[in-house]
Amino acid sequence: MKQDYIAVSDFSPAQIQEMLDISLNLKKELKAGGNAPILKNKVMGMIFQKPSLRTRVSFDMAMRQLGGDALYLSPNEIGLGQRESIADVARVLSGYVDVIMARVFSHDHILELAKWASVPVINGLSDYNHPCQGMADALTIVEEFGTLKDINVTFIGDGNNVAVSLMHIVAKLGGHFTLASPEGYDLSEQAVAIADKIAETSGSKFRYLRDPHEAVKNAHVIYTDTWTSMGQEAEAKKREAVFPPYQVNEKLVSEADKNAIVMHCLPAHRGHEITDEVADGPHSRLFPQAHNRMHAQKGILAYIFGVGK
Repeated sequence: MKQDYIAVSDFSPAQIQEMLDISLNLKKELKAGGNAPILKNKVMGMIFQKPSLRTRVSFDMAMRQLGGDALYLSPNEIGLGQRESIADVARVLSGYVDVIMARVFSHDHILELAKWASVPVINGLSDYNHPCQGMADALTIVEEFGTLKDINVTFIGDGNNVAVSLMHIVAKLGGHFTLASPEGYDLSEQAVAIADKIAETSGSKFRYLRDPHEAVKNAHVIYTDTWTSMGQEAEAKKREAVFPPYQVNEKLVSEADKNAIVMHCLPAHRGHEITDEVADGPHSRLFPQAHNRMHAQKGILAYIFGVGK
């Protein structure tokens, strides 16, 4: 039976830990001289409705370094759900490639692809969640602190797709999650309900606050993201009037744990959600985090193909 990667919440803590362990081992192997070609003769079809730097390059390089290949499919080539039905695209591509990664606007498109594809489908981003980013985030935190258990992770800003996957993977691995967001920009009820269910066994605690200063007290990780994501351009002026109190700056970071790290999924709009002083400062882990996209995606790929254990 094929193994899709649609949401962090679809996997047990043990499965997530296995993917992280594989990621760490493959990262060490790469630094020691290169990865074994465990995905030799495997090809990934990459569907993009949204442009990307990290998702495209990290998946492409992950496949190459593991001995496989990747095929970029632009919005004009696919026209997902417009030029051709999603069901037909999924069934056609399943005869050409070994795995499909899609970066889309609507989460329903990912679910439809997974329903009809006979090869594994990986969610490269949707409007609901960003599980590949979540795995890279967990990898970055574990490398820093050795664990996510009892680590306090605070997300400052919009309760968006990145925040959803971050909250769920923190909960799965026994950390604690705080969101500080303006009114009207909270996490979805669906995402919160899933997190609460996870916490019944993991012991994780959640806080949903308005005050970012209260939110960063005792935080080991401060995380932020752009105030206006792709597809929300019409709301840009409104958001720019609402979010300035949620900027991650030196003052805010100084109120967290003295060894706190700062994370951002990028691209960053410097001077808006994060200042240059923080993004380039001693607490920043923005670029190791970005590089971990490739290493985490290797772990996901190896896991879904049942290799590299």
